[in-house]
Amino acid sequence: MTGSDDSVEVITATFNEQLLVGAGMIALCVVIHGIGLFTIQRIISRESMTRRFEELEPLSFTGAVFTLVAVFAIIVIHFIEIWLFAFLYDHLGALHTFSDALYFSTISYATIGYSDASIHEQWRMVAALEGVLGVILLGWSTAFFVRVLGRLEGDDGKRR
Repeated sequence: MTGSDDSVEVITATFNEQLLVGAGMIALCVVIHGIGLFTIQRIISRESMTRRFEELEPLSFTGAVFTLVAVFAIIVIHFIEIWLFAFLYDHLGALHTFSDALYFSTISYATIGYSDASIHEQWRMVAALEGVLGVILLGWSTAFFVRVLGRLEGDDGKRR
């Protein structure tokens, strides 16, 4: 570490405290994710939207726009969760800058697994838990999105 890196004050924690912080972040992100997907579903399920949705041609311009909006809405939910972990890492002093914290959070959440050498060893367990959470929430989003596309195309894939 360089001299400027040493100026970052790290909040220390026991292993059990790391697990507690990680569990709290998991709970918070699962609630945010559920509310986000539930909100998207409610918007799609409104009576006026349902009629438009049922009349929507999947391969039309409007169908493509709808699909893109759904994708971006899901990505926004993931970005919120990633940023929450980045703010946590920054607050804890686990990484040197907020930029490092955001980058680290993104690669951890996406389970790219670049390296945990950059995060302070006091908080590596939280980073590992973020990776586990990312796999689950990305899978949940994928299942949700497949369901939305299936509904757009008709349940049997032979809409028209």
